[in-house]
Amino acid sequence: MAPAVDNLGTNCEPRLIAEQGIAARVAAISEPVLDGTGYRLVRVKIFGADGCTVQIMAERPDGTMTVEDCEAVSRALSPVLDVADPIDRAYRLEVSSPGMDRPLVRRSDFVRFAGHLVKLEMMIARDGRRRFRGLLLGVEGDAARIRRDDSSPGESDEVLLPIDEMADAKLVLTDALIAESLRRGKAAERAAQRQQAENGQPANRENSEAQHKHVQSAPVDHRGDAQNEGE
Repeated sequence: MAPAVDNLGTNCEPRLIAEQGIAARVAAISEPVLDGTGYRLVRVKIFGADGCTVQIMAERPDGTMTVEDCEAVSRALSPVLDVADPIDRAYRLEVSSPGMDRPLVRRSDFVRFAGHLVKLEMMIARDGRRRFRGLLLGVEGDAARIRRDDSSPGESDEVLLPIDEMADAKLVLTDALIAESLRRGKAAERAAQRQQAENGQPANRENSEAQHKHVQSAPVDHRGDAQNEGE
């Protein structure tokens, strides 16, 4: 398995896989706020299983995201979304980390997770198909090379897919991914503890790559019929 890349680059690295429709509008509002507070936007998703929920998935440039980070992003985003009012109904804001089986949206994501299993969906069919699954071998330019585990007889096992033509890309949860995520989480925790010790602060042990999130307990009604209330 290829080693993980720890240096993910800077906040200004563009996302090559982005949202459509209302989610794209929310992303355009949210991304500058996140950049200004030291975080990176990963994905915006809007769903309505139990009312309307706006999910903002974010991370630090090093890939970490704690509960405290989620709360900080929520506090920064809530007033901006209140003013911009991108959604015409009440909604609940959910800020979360990417989690282990995370979306891949930047070129550096595909570099970092080379050697892991991925699922991809293309916006336009390639060789008669839009969905691919296989081992992420790496990046060539702005395209990802995949060794497919779902190829049909007579098809090539390897395929090179442009990242900016992908509608969706995410990791598949495997034992190897879990083990690496836990290793990275422990390394991030040790680094945070060292930094806190140097600053004379008490240690905070709540830092890992498990999915953290902060959810408002009541929907936000931009007409003022409901109040924001953080958990």
